[in-house]
Amino acid sequence: MICGGTGYVKPADPEVQGICDSVKGQVEEKTGKKYETFAAKTYTTQVVAGTNYFVKIHVGGDDHVHVRIFKGLPHTGGELKVHGLQKAKSHHDEIGYF
Repeated sequence: MICGGTGYVKPADPEVQGICDSVKGQVEEKTGKKYETFAAKTYTTQVVAGTNYFVKIHVGGDDHVHVRIFKGLPHTGGELKVHGLQKAKSHHDEIGYF
């Protein structure tokens, strides 16, 4: 890991899935689509004044989206907000900083 960069890519866990579930509505609003499937697959993080989560999410069929989710620090309320989104990704596309 590079100082200020992202960490290693890891398999998504229940905590990351919960974060994704919390921002599903934001993702659907930004893409203009409703998703029946919304399963976090892999992720990496970046510590800033909070944490950026870069998550690969399976949204059905062969389709995936990459989502950058910012989680604020506890003293700011720890709000979750989608700060970036990449559509039309596949299972093979690597997740990283964007």
